[in-house]
Amino acid sequence: METTTFDWSCKNTWKQSAKNTAWCLLGCAIGDFGTILFFQLTEISFPVLGIMILAIINGLITSVMLETFILLRQNISFNNALKTALGMSFIAMVSMEIAMNLTDYLLTGGAILTWWVIPLMLGVGFVTPWPYNYWRLKKFGINCH
Repeated sequence: METTTFDWSCKNTWKQSAKNTAWCLLGCAIGDFGTILFFQLTEISFPVLGIMILAIINGLITSVMLETFILLRQNISFNNALKTALGMSFIAMVSMEIAMNLTDYLLTGGAILTWWVIPLMLGVGFVTPWPYNYWRLKKFGINCH
């Protein structure tokens, strides 16, 4: 039985996986931050956990929408674009969303956007799924953009 080691040193794969992760982060951040900002500005009384769950769900929805749109622009059929957006990076999106919201919760008490927490949330949201995206791209050649 032959054992092979996985190559974590490919600069091109890191670069491409960073690009994929950034697109995913943009999509997630739109829905996530939009939801938190809505509740923050309207001051609607709603439990923090409820806001954060809605933010995660909306972040996942907007990320899938953005990725589907990007794939459609590459002349991929709608069904294949949606299937790809849902299947290829959903684990990355979920881990990203949980990491972002956990960072917000630990630093602000949750569901609060401030000038200093947003970059931290984005940084943690980017770094969390990036190695997974690299691995998936390197091992399977699966690229969502």
